[in-house]
Amino acid sequence: MWGVLVLLLLFAGLLGWLLLNARAMPIVREAEIMMPFPIDSPHEPLTVALLTDTHLSGPDNSPERMQRIVAQINGLKPDLILLGGDYIGDDKGGAIYDAEQSIASFAGLHAPLGVVAVLGNHDSRSKKNQRALSGPGWQAAFDRIGITLLQDGAVRRGPLAIGGLKDIYTRHIDISDTLAAMRRVGGAPVILSHGPDVFPRLPDDASLTLVGHTHCGQIAFPFWGIVYVPSKYGTRYACGLYRDDRKTMIVAGGVGTSGLPARMLAPPDIWLITIRPE
Repeated sequence: MWGVLVLLLLFAGLLGWLLLNARAMPIVREAEIMMPFPIDSPHEPLTVALLTDTHLSGPDNSPERMQRIVAQINGLKPDLILLGGDYIGDDKGGAIYDAEQSIASFAGLHAPLGVVAVLGNHDSRSKKNQRALSGPGWQAAFDRIGITLLQDGAVRRGPLAIGGLKDIYTRHIDISDTLAAMRRVGGAPVILSHGPDVFPRLPDDASLTLVGHTHCGQIAFPFWGIVYVPSKYGTRYACGLYRDDRKTMIVAGGVGTSGLPARMLAPPDIWLITIRPE
């Protein structure tokens, strides 16, 4: 009996530790990237904050935690803030929120060049996902809080041409039209997408791709590492910075969880990227 009790206590302690990891404040990862700025733009470095996979739902994420994360990002004083999708959370036995509640905290984000967002697979409306909005519904919701939502489109922000793609896992994306729109607005090319599966489909040009979706595996094991991410490429693009000839990609671990409200050796994170002119 004592042995069973000890095992139950150890198991309960493990579950509590996994939940505490998921609820922890995100660590800030940093990177420096060189990019070809337009000749007519100021040749000063700028900083970009990348926030992904908020998955607002209990017991690991809440509006109060998101307010603290928003304050954390604002405290980094980035020039531009990018949101990488998956705002709606799963039903994990805690509080759940509708689409507009899931993005309400982003109204508090502030940056000189504004905030730009794309959608993720959890944000795609379907028969199984009635809490998500349609594309026009999301557009209106983001407009109301002063954030630019891109769905296979592009905008110029300072020296950067930001191209935002639809979710590659649930929608048909138009990479060629998005890249053409980026060329029209001009600027150093930054592609914002929800997940890393887009990276091999991009041309071998000097560009920076920013994504999330993988949660850095969410659960990683000692000596074994990340064993699964939801990608057709397996763990090839699980987490961190990747270079493929002239193009670069950063995969963020995000701040929320999917499925189970647990993390192990894959802490929540946000990225602060300094982009310098070549």
